[in-house]
Amino acid sequence: MAHSEAVVHYGGNDFFIGISPGGHALTMETNGERGAAATPVELLLVALGGCMGSDIVDILRKKRERITGYRIEVRGERRTDFPRSWKAILLHHVIQGDNVSESAVKQAIELSDTKYCSVAATLRPTAEISVTYEIIQEESARSPVAS
Repeated sequence: MAHSEAVVHYGGNDFFIGISPGGHALTMETNGERGAAATPVELLLVALGGCMGSDIVDILRKKRERITGYRIEVRGERRTDFPRSWKAILLHHVIQGDNVSESAVKQAIELSDTKYCSVAATLRPTAEISVTYEIIQEESARSPVAS
């Protein structure tokens, strides 16, 4: 079993400083009205997008797909009753590239969603996670063929 350790320090005025197992600092806040930093619950959405995104980029790279742009739009709905956990989360993947294979994208998303993304696996027992995607095909910068 792999172990990791993070440390969270209270910084005062509803701010917390998290130190990741790798030693990276992250500011969080619990005063949602101020909006000066992400809340811990918001960071779960960011973590899910980052986890799936890194898997998908890696898989598409191995498939030699030419990706020129990629973003993940993550929307979530929380329960109204405490502890107000995530009820439903939608990840919409927008992938740009030159002649990108739809089957490669679909397979990469499915593998991340069902096998590789540990954040999704952690959230899935209590949150319904759904995934959509779109591919924006770009023409390559190759010179046009003279006729």
